[in-house]
Amino acid sequence: MADLLDRVAQTSSRPRYAFMVLSLIAEIARPDGSAGPFILREGRTTLLRDWLCDALAPMGARDPKRLILAEKVRLDLLSSGRAPAEPAAAQAVIAAEVHERIRKSGKTNLSRAVSELVQAGLVRRHYQGFRVDHQNRGAGRHAVYTLVGGARCLMGRSAAMPQPAPPGRSETRQGELRLN
Repeated sequence: MADLLDRVAQTSSRPRYAFMVLSLIAEIARPDGSAGPFILREGRTTLLRDWLCDALAPMGARDPKRLILAEKVRLDLLSSGRAPAEPAAAQAVIAAEVHERIRKSGKTNLSRAVSELVQAGLVRRHYQGFRVDHQNRGAGRHAVYTLVGGARCLMGRSAAMPQPAPPGRSETRQGELRLN
């Protein structure tokens, strides 16, 4: 773990953020170390990049830039007449718009962090989906991240936590830890 932290610190412009990205990928990685392009969380299918952005968004909840953004969105919606008259509904529309703008800007930070992790040899990135005319991007192409090298040591951390059994099921399956 110490070697992994040292490598992230040496290669990343924002090592704490990069390590959080690495930990989140490890949390949802399949046994082969890959994650994406879609993940299933809370009964919903989500793009890996969107889930990572949403998972990292609370880190800046008290950020002054986010507070300014919320006020800017509120003023934009009011001036354009798109804000509902009811205060609770207006607040929900503002929150949804702020969430989308934060997700969009978060993808830039995420891409930078993943690129640094790729350069460090801790993550391999490839794209799945159909190809359009561009070599690296295009419609329907989504990122898949695979942990490689020393980063794979993070995968065992989330697997060690006992998972609750689904309601109505009491038997223990192979590889499952049950605590009573």
